[in-house]
Amino acid sequence: MFCTNCGAQADAGARYCPRCGAVIGQPAAAQVPPTGEFVVPGGAQVQTGKWISTAWTMVTGQVWMFMLIVVIMMVVSSVVPLILQGPMLAGMHIVCWRVMLGGRADVGDLFKGFNFIGPAMVAGILIAVFSFLGLFACLVGALVVASIYQFTYLFIVDRRMDFWPAMKASHDVVKQDYFGFFIFLLALIGINILGLLACFVGLLVTMPLHYAAVTVAYKDLVGFASPEPPR
Repeated sequence: MFCTNCGAQADAGARYCPRCGAVIGQPAAAQVPPTGEFVVPGGAQVQTGKWISTAWTMVTGQVWMFMLIVVIMMVVSSVVPLILQGPMLAGMHIVCWRVMLGGRADVGDLFKGFNFIGPAMVAGILIAVFSFLGLFACLVGALVVASIYQFTYLFIVDRRMDFWPAMKASHDVVKQDYFGFFIFLLALIGINILGLLACFVGLLVTMPLHYAAVTVAYKDLVGFASPEPPR
């Protein structure tokens, strides 16, 4: 379990952070009205440094397992490119969610993304198509699309949303600070480029760091509706 204020690791069940003394707990979950429509919590504040720092602690604490999970994710995604990418990314977020709660990274959690194969697959295809169209507005357009929909898979696995409501919910979060979330994505891309330059092997660390940081951001901004990841 990690403190959402400073990112320090704390014992499971701890109420106060051993480093900064802050109360450990999830933010109030976003409300869902009777219609089932998601209501975005207001006042989203992008905290790029904090989210990446917390993700770094999560990943480096179980780095070999995360590296194995990334290799498996890349191999499976390449079997049917684009089609399997969505479920694999959903599974990666489930892995990160488990670790955030103090659990162990597990290959089995990666494949739990296939429990959401319909919405995750369609979301992955649509995001890829929108990103391709964004390329016509230079590279920036594709990056903006990636920034807008970066929380999509978390809404799918946490709130059991279909692909379009999940994409809309992600956009609703990001539009509170387009520039801040764009910078957050650029920082993650920059870290992945550094990983690529480190003889490609570095990507096995920076890729899970990317998805862990997005998962941490989701927890801070939205709050998980479920007490634990899907089983």
